[in-house]
Amino acid sequence: MPQSYIKKILDARVYDVAIETPIDHAPILSKRFNNEILLKREDLQPVFSFKIRGAYNKMAHLTKEELAKGVIAASAGNHAQGLALAALKMGVKATIVMPKTTPAIKVDAVRGRGAKVILHGDTYDEASAHAQSLVAEKGLVYVHPYDDPYVIAGQGTIGMEILRQISGPLDAVFVPVGGGGLLAGVAAYIKYVRPDVRLIAVEPEDAACLKAALDAGRRVTLPQVGIFADGVAVSRIGKEPFRVIRKSIDDSITVTTDEICAAIKDIFDDTRSIAEPAGALALAGLKKYVVEHGLEGKTLLAIDSGANTNFDRLRYISERTEFGEKREAIFSVKIPERPGSFKKFCAVLGKRNITEFNYRYADSTEARIFVGVQIAAQGRDRQDLVIDLEKKGYPVVDLTDNEMAKLHIRHMVGGHAPAEIKHELLYRFEFPERPGALLKFLSHIGQQWNISMFHYRNHGSAFGRVLVGLQAPRSDRAALTAFFDKLNYHFQEETDNPGYQLFLSGETESD
Repeated sequence: MPQSYIKKILDARVYDVAIETPIDHAPILSKRFNNEILLKREDLQPVFSFKIRGAYNKMAHLTKEELAKGVIAASAGNHAQGLALAALKMGVKATIVMPKTTPAIKVDAVRGRGAKVILHGDTYDEASAHAQSLVAEKGLVYVHPYDDPYVIAGQGTIGMEILRQISGPLDAVFVPVGGGGLLAGVAAYIKYVRPDVRLIAVEPEDAACLKAALDAGRRVTLPQVGIFADGVAVSRIGKEPFRVIRKSIDDSITVTTDEICAAIKDIFDDTRSIAEPAGALALAGLKKYVVEHGLEGKTLLAIDSGANTNFDRLRYISERTEFGEKREAIFSVKIPERPGSFKKFCAVLGKRNITEFNYRYADSTEARIFVGVQIAAQGRDRQDLVIDLEKKGYPVVDLTDNEMAKLHIRHMVGGHAPAEIKHELLYRFEFPERPGALLKFLSHIGQQWNISMFHYRNHGSAFGRVLVGLQAPRSDRAALTAFFDKLNYHFQEETDNPGYQLFLSGETESD
């Protein structure tokens, strides 16, 4: 057990700028899950994130000579704001290198606290490399966002507060993980003082660098990380955090984007506050863990780590919330093409609310509809509905877990491609979202093959998403893949995706 951190945490200087945040009871969630669910409200810090603790504690331990040189950090936003406020408080010059994909609300907040902002690269790793080059060039002092003992100790004061505020039963604490600084600090303190309390790490499925390290028994670098929860979008767990974490946590769990969106809504329902995706991550893990392990009558705490999110991202979050709660399903259903068919189909659904309905006339015998239906959050309601529809003569394809259907198809349903569209291949892309990015993408993609279909939606997030159909014989697949690899954008072929085949492809089921 890394006991060396206890004194560092007790001696940490954080309260010159940070506050002791409250622990809120979540009554709606507690009743729903039959457990006492608590939220540690780090979103109420002056910079709306826990990061101020570690940043200030690190700076408080720098020498006068080091402070005079000025400090620098790479950050996707929350550490940047914490360091900017700490530097402002101490009268020190601060430079922050941020990825170009950082939400504007975070960039503006850093600049508003007097720090110099340099936007560089599309990921934290690219920003960090540039920051290190400036350290070598200008002699600035680097303040790491998570891989530093004083930063870890500053975050560890959260664990100290939790045990001071909760003297009674506490069965488990759920902690979000990016680079691991928060979890390392909290786990080091809680496990030393109350080893009976379980520490559960929570990560996004598409950025689970701790899980990868635990599985491998060593730190590994993820080839790619999802950026929806930008505050924890880290490809490699920190060296010092991992040393502490691997000896002090009890379990870990990963959650989907949809589950994070649902947790954001849960926090709003119970507190009337809006968490950022990384801020709601721990609660998403708590909910999933309760269901998977059948927990009842326990006292469970999740750290709400931050509230820095762009307002326009709420549109996307709201769209995905019902899927995260498993309260909405989307299906492709075949119905007869004759008057009264839709009414009859609705009658089969009973009292379930239809959330979406799309179709286009295809032929005189049958229609293929794209339908969204509200379902019960618990139990087998979705599976039972599919079985019931098929028994009553409605062929069904369940698209609820189909990412392309949720991102694109539901907004595009309008009919198959005309007969003259031959040899169409379908691809889904993600690229960094910034001014000119879509034009750049189009200028690259449209030079060799004809674009026969294109769908793009700006979700208010760091990456743009595109669905594109290209006229190319299947023998060109290898050449296309080589071309896309050079673009260095994440892509996935979707030509055989059932959503495409059922609603957009020019080939019919009878061909």
